[in-house]
Amino acid sequence: MRGQIERSAPPRALYAELPLGRPLGKPNDAAYQKKVMMAAFDLLKEESGPVLVEFPDVVEDESAEALVCAVPPRFNPDLHPAIDEAQGIRAAYNRTVEDKGVTSVGRAESADDIPAIIEAFINIGNGVSFKEAGMPGGDVLAGALDIRSYYEEAAQSLADHVPGARQVDTWIYQETAVGKVMHAAQKAMSEVADIPRPLWFFLMPLDQSHVED
Repeated sequence: MRGQIERSAPPRALYAELPLGRPLGKPNDAAYQKKVMMAAFDLLKEESGPVLVEFPDVVEDESAEALVCAVPPRFNPDLHPAIDEAQGIRAAYNRTVEDKGVTSVGRAESADDIPAIIEAFINIGNGVSFKEAGMPGGDVLAGALDIRSYYEEAAQSLADHVPGARQVDTWIYQETAVGKVMHAAQKAMSEVADIPRPLWFFLMPLDQSHVED
């Protein structure tokens, strides 16, 4: 953030128009990443500061476009679409975890509890108090993060390419059945006066929310 650099005035700073979360610009491109790093290391040659240098390249943020991600077709029409969807991508989630050897799911409960977490958010969207919705672990924010992590990790095996910055978020919250559930739950919670604002405001990334701040 250029404004933050200018206000904090560090001794040396490289300002680069690169997508948030990708400080080296391009995934799986070692030569380009080295180019960014060497531009930063070159600032060590400056004898005094503060120094602010602009990196010459611009890498566009593709977050506005959803990830092209093939979700398995509905399997059990008797289940809520979001629960059926989550169960359908479990194999993809498992492949990613097996490949990476680690998962970010587990802030509330395990991946086995994702359907129950989604069911709790369905209840919230239908007007049930978040305290009585049956949320595994009892923490709505932890449950929301587990859903996000579960879908992010499944997407790594479902997609046939490295996604653009924040494209996975756009896919989750704009294209999937669980995204509709999360929007409904956030809206329902935001309309209850005595629910602390952070409990609903941070249920999803701020750039994906439809609720007025």
